[in-house]
Amino acid sequence: MDVLHGINKASLLAAMAAGSLVLPAQAARPARELATKPTVADVVKASTPADWRALDPENTLYMDIPGGRVVIELAPVFAPRHAANIKTLARENYFDGLAIIRSQDNWVVQWGDPDEKNPRPMKTAKATLPAEFTVAMKNDVHFTRLPDRDGYAPRVGHSNGFPSARDPKSGQAWLTHCYGMVGVGRDNGADSGGGSSLYVVIGHAPRHLDRNITVVGRVISGMPLLSTLPRGAAPMGFYDKPEQHVPIASFKVAADVPESERSKFEVMRTDSAAYKAALEAQRNRGGPWTKVAAGHLDLCNAPIPVREQQ
Repeated sequence: MDVLHGINKASLLAAMAAGSLVLPAQAARPARELATKPTVADVVKASTPADWRALDPENTLYMDIPGGRVVIELAPVFAPRHAANIKTLARENYFDGLAIIRSQDNWVVQWGDPDEKNPRPMKTAKATLPAEFTVAMKNDVHFTRLPDRDGYAPRVGHSNGFPSARDPKSGQAWLTHCYGMVGVGRDNGADSGGGSSLYVVIGHAPRHLDRNITVVGRVISGMPLLSTLPRGAAPMGFYDKPEQHVPIASFKVAADVPESERSKFEVMRTDSAAYKAALEAQRNRGGPWTKVAAGHLDLCNAPIPVREQQ
């Protein structure tokens, strides 16, 4: 049904949120009809200020490396102890002068202390914490479910901007290992990590890691600075020469940075009608290039629009 010609922005979002522009999951539509469907860019352009939320400076981290600034948003609802400990490490300047020590192709980039035999001492931060692989579903009050099937969890969706999953039988919810998600490195013991070693997913989503590692947030800005780093030649992508390490100039909580020096990013609210429209635009991609719409959306391929305020 071609209903887009002459439609205004409010009507566009309302129609998509209501599902009146949904294509049947198994039906291929003519290219002419797909060309009239809005794209994610169209939805973002049609959004209103109410569809966006600013990052909380108290739960935002800035990691400055030679290429620029990496902005990380923490998810304390899912990992409250680790989020607090990472902020303590930042405020103790623990990461300043440490380095990115690993870049494994189609897997992760990791940073921390290159000298495991003589690690940098901590002041008040904890070296290890009890694992926070899952939380009670009742703690996650911002969950918006995706209708699409998932092979790793009974239900998937987004929780205030973070890709997440849940199991009603166990009553547990967790963050998922999608591209850009940040996790806590650990040894074999579930409780052997604390946040002094962190990694970010740079490859195909390793969802089999879900509920096996504490996930603390996601990179909001700066992924190209991490995903394009030279790959390490040692096993698991570690750099085998000190000169390959990428130095961390500073690692700070945004709230501790003067306001004039903060990055001003906004994330589209994943409980908004605009976001539901963005998901539908991705699920049944329109525009002149698309010839056959997928009719399906994988959790880790769902767009979470981010924009920087000037």
